[in-house]
Amino acid sequence: MKKTIRIAPSILSADFARLGEQVREAEAAGADWIHVDVMDGRFVPNITMGFVVVEALRRVTRLTLDVHLMIVEPERYVERFVAAGADVVTIHAEATPHVHRALQLVRTAGARAGLAVNPATPLDRFDDVWGELDLALLMTVNPGFGGQRFIERGLERLERLAARRDAGNPEALIEVDGGVGLANAAELVGRGADVLVAGSAVFNDRASVAENLKALRDAVQG
Repeated sequence: MKKTIRIAPSILSADFARLGEQVREAEAAGADWIHVDVMDGRFVPNITMGFVVVEALRRVTRLTLDVHLMIVEPERYVERFVAAGADVVTIHAEATPHVHRALQLVRTAGARAGLAVNPATPLDRFDDVWGELDLALLMTVNPGFGGQRFIERGLERLERLAARRDAGNPEALIEVDGGVGLANAAELVGRGADVLVAGSAVFNDRASVAENLKALRDAVQG
């Protein structure tokens, strides 16, 4: 059976002056999830959005809100993000000594739990928590800024992560975030990705959100 591929536009690359409009455009054009990058200026060298933005997004879309916490001590905040409307909450393995506890908090609060790793973090960080995971996020750029170039070693890491997932929890989804576009979307899916996060490939001045999403979907399917 052909697997379902989800495309999750990242609003980090959207026009914040008309964020609600752009999210509605993405939903109308067939986006599957909306990816929300939360950054604290400590775990990554940037500050972005928080609970209020998630609450606002929840009012304008029915799509899955995929909230990616690039923050230290995420266990302090996961419940508030779920209360704000997050459907998926992903924490970073590098951001807390209490990974298992944080994942349990996400699930207890009623959301799906994800774990992310940076490009140089060993994949064995997933091995002891597959049973708590709904999603494994592989960063293919160093987190903190949109529009970065894909790190090619991510392809090999994706294959290895897919093998670990199949052994540890075949029901968990694999998400790829960073440098995803027309040139590599099909190969990422072929190597094991289930969810593609795309920021500048969707929200840009070259074409409309609908045109960009169609091109990305065609690339995946073709």
